[in-house]
Amino acid sequence: MDERQLRILRELGELGSVTAVAEALLVTPSAISQQLRLLQRAMPVPLTERQGRRLVLTDAGQALADAAIEVETALERARHTVAEFVDRPDGEVSVAAFHSAGSAFFPLLLRGLAAPGGPQLALADEDVPQTDFPPLTRQYDLVLAHRLEHAPPWPRTVTATTLLREPLDVAMPADHPLAVKRRLVPRDVAGQPWITVHDGFPLMATIEAIATAAGQRLHLAHRINEFAVVAEAVAAGGGLALMPRWTTRPHPELVLKPLSGVRARRHIDALYRPERTARKAVRTVLTELHRAADAIRRQDH
Repeated sequence: MDERQLRILRELGELGSVTAVAEALLVTPSAISQQLRLLQRAMPVPLTERQGRRLVLTDAGQALADAAIEVETALERARHTVAEFVDRPDGEVSVAAFHSAGSAFFPLLLRGLAAPGGPQLALADEDVPQTDFPPLTRQYDLVLAHRLEHAPPWPRTVTATTLLREPLDVAMPADHPLAVKRRLVPRDVAGQPWITVHDGFPLMATIEAIATAAGQRLHLAHRINEFAVVAEAVAAGGGLALMPRWTTRPHPELVLKPLSGVRARRHIDALYRPERTARKAVRTVLTELHRAADAIRRQDH
């Protein structure tokens, strides 16, 4: 039994013939007859009977036709409820981000969407390996994820829109011997101790590319994922580190130097399932994320 079959039964009770129902619903009489047969198979008692050349409803058929009015009313109410949910500008939107993106984007989102009547944000931090970002779209409306520029694209199960293409620079104490250089190459930094992320996180591929370009293994002295902690360790003389140019807060004791000879850049992408953007509130937040990304880029200039 489905909504269309109940509609046909109701129309048959009102119009009195299969032909009239077919004309009203803009289909063929055979299509109407087929749907009535399918509906009858699901019922334990006859729904229609012949009166001469006419097909009319039995008492059971009339009872079901009357109930169909309630069903159509309830379904229409449900559709209206869904439409209201989809079009609500102030619905809740959940956004997850890895730490440095959260630090850069979350304050801008909160300020940009602070006006009454806008989306209600539910923010969360998720520091996961690159392969674990797409599954987070089951739990959150929008997921800010990062991948290296030359890494494989995200799986087709999610939609991705790039917010930033962010350079990765070498961080060092301001009094480090390499700080006098305007730009570095892999052989400049290969002999230094390094502070880097744990295995499985995107920046490790760039660390490996530096070692390959320099022709020697790097000494990975410390493994720290949180860039705020990394900055303090670099400032204390713990080693060099790759740090994003725009999404980490400047440290007064550090300088960042661009790196040539390897592809040291990452994408910050917003991942989401396509159906999530059917909601107006989600689209509003996605627009605000792009506006925030523009503001973050402008800070560098």
